[in-house]
Amino acid sequence: MKSIDVEVLLPVHNEGESIEATIRGIYGVLSTVVNPGFIVCEDGSRDDTKQVLQRLAGELPMRLNLSDARKGYSKAVREGMSMLEAGYLLCIDSDGQCDPRDFTRFWQARGSADIVIGWRVHRADTLLRRTFSGFFYLLYQAVFRTPVHDPSCPYVLFPKAVAQRLTGELGDMKEGFWWEFVARAHRRGFTFRELPVNHQLRAAGVTQVYKWSKMPSIFLRHVAALLKIWRDTRPAS
Repeated sequence: MKSIDVEVLLPVHNEGESIEATIRGIYGVLSTVVNPGFIVCEDGSRDDTKQVLQRLAGELPMRLNLSDARKGYSKAVREGMSMLEAGYLLCIDSDGQCDPRDFTRFWQARGSADIVIGWRVHRADTLLRRTFSGFFYLLYQAVFRTPVHDPSCPYVLFPKAVAQRLTGELGDMKEGFWWEFVARAHRRGFTFRELPVNHQLRAAGVTQVYKWSKMPSIFLRHVAALLKIWRDTRPAS
C-alpha cells in the first residue's frame, strides 16, 4: 500500500445529504496529484451523517473521529490536527463551498511557505457575514498585521511540523478558528503563501448565520480572544 502524502481534515456536522458527494469529489481530484487520505471529525450530527461516513470508511482511506455530543468547529479541527500522520494536512470545510480543483496549485506551492492559505476573492456568503468579517478584519489587522487578506478562509495546507507546533495553543476563538490559527502562526514566525480560491454555494443545507442580536456578544468574545492571543504570543521581555 502506498503511503499517504496528505490527509484531508474535514469537520462534519449534519452533512448527511451531501457529504458522500463532497468526499468523493475531493478524493477524485486529489488522487490525480497525490495519494490522499481523510481525517473526518464528525461533530454530534443528528441526521445520517455517521452512517454515511462509516460506509465510506470501508471504501476510502479514511479515519473517523465520531462524537455523540456537539463539541464545536474549533475543537473538532484541533482533534483532527492532533490525529495527523501524513507529512501534510489539508483543511477544508465539508459544506462543499471549497473547490477541490484548487488543490493542485496549493500542492505545487507547498515549498514556498510554511502555510499555504486560500483567499476567497469572491465570497459566496451573505452580506451580513461578509460585513461582519470585513469589520472584524480591520480590528484584527490593527493588532496582528498578518500578511493575509482572508484569515478566516477554511482552505489551508501545511506540514506536520506546523500542526504539532500549534495544535496545543489553539482554542480561544471558538467561533473564529482560522482567525486564531493565522494570528498564532504569524506571531510564531511561520511564513504564508496566499492563493486565490474558488468559493461556491453550499452543496446542501444553509450556512449558519448569526442574528444581529447575537453580534455584540460574539464581537466582545472575539475581542477578548484577540487580546489573549496577543498576550500569549508576545516576545519575552
